[in-house]
Amino acid sequence: MQNFQFMNPTKIIFGKGEVIKLSHEIPAGSKVLITYGGGSAKKTGLLDEIKTVLKDFTIGEFGGIEPNPVYETLMKAVELIRAEKYDFLLAVGGGSVIDGTKFIAAAVPFVQADPWTFITDGLAIKEALPFGTVLTLPATGSEMNNGGVITRKSLQAKLAFASPAVYPKFSVLDPVYTYTLPTRQIANGVVDAYVHVMEQYLTYPVAAKVQDRFAEGLLLTLIEEGPKALQEPENYDVRANIMWSATMALNGLIGSGVPQDWATHMIGHEITALYGLDHAQTLAIILPSVMQVMQVEKSDKLLQYGERIWHITGDIPIDDKIMLIIERTRNFFAIMGNKTHFSDYGLGREVIDKILASLESHQMVKLGEKSLVTPAVTRKILELSL
Repeated sequence: MQNFQFMNPTKIIFGKGEVIKLSHEIPAGSKVLITYGGGSAKKTGLLDEIKTVLKDFTIGEFGGIEPNPVYETLMKAVELIRAEKYDFLLAVGGGSVIDGTKFIAAAVPFVQADPWTFITDGLAIKEALPFGTVLTLPATGSEMNNGGVITRKSLQAKLAFASPAVYPKFSVLDPVYTYTLPTRQIANGVVDAYVHVMEQYLTYPVAAKVQDRFAEGLLLTLIEEGPKALQEPENYDVRANIMWSATMALNGLIGSGVPQDWATHMIGHEITALYGLDHAQTLAIILPSVMQVMQVEKSDKLLQYGERIWHITGDIPIDDKIMLIIERTRNFFAIMGNKTHFSDYGLGREVIDKILASLESHQMVKLGEKSLVTPAVTRKILELSL
């Protein structure tokens, strides 16, 4: 096991009806700006419920944060906060709203330059407005981590940032709020969480048995509960297990002391920025191809994954085992409604050079746990994904 430090200061408030506790978590006298996305928080009545709970606070609203939060939109919120002197943010929504709120929280006090530069130049984020979240879509784990991904449309760029300053102070996780989600969003959330686990698990062995077993437990839970969530939208136990799995998949626990990959995500970000595919759709396309192209480097963990998750054992040639493991993974994504090739979305060979050029422009030319995913390797991955 590798050396590591683990800290997660976010308080989780989990369960049915726990939104009632919001007023005890936000400092008295705060001027609160509620951030949200396309309006489902209003339509479902959640926004009104939150306002009732926070009736003793001064409250404002900022809606319209996109599924891939856009820099230009977020900067409008930054201007509003600076002008109206809001001092606490409450993100109501899924990972995109929370990611966007993290950017807003960091950008408000960042006056020395364009806040985009703390993403592109890796500048340290030394302070941020305090914020909490009410999660409505389990997927990204953003409700319990210190990272975010922001899109700048004018540059066709989708880039990540992270800082200890942007951990949420608290997150309310009520599975009931996921009942009304469209099937596509639930499917995407399960696939996103699954690939988050795989990015931290499918590398090479470092004798991290605890992390491996945690990761495998999450994968098995998502495989078991994901299809049920599509068939039984108001099954509380199913939704609760998916919600907690997605949070645990990227709160830092299973990634402590182990190598991490993230090549699938970096390539996927470029596909979303260039072609508008859902984040999870890009992951379902790219991960199986990464597994195939990098099968030698990942062989030990691939075989462990195949045995413990898909029960692929016996006297089968290793190459055949690995292809069967990849097939089972693709099949799971398909069961969840996520297609696994560019051609399924009407895209062809023309995407390859554009994606490679975009990766190069963002200095992403050596990806993966050992920096072995060079442009030549990425080209093979993209070719297999056609």
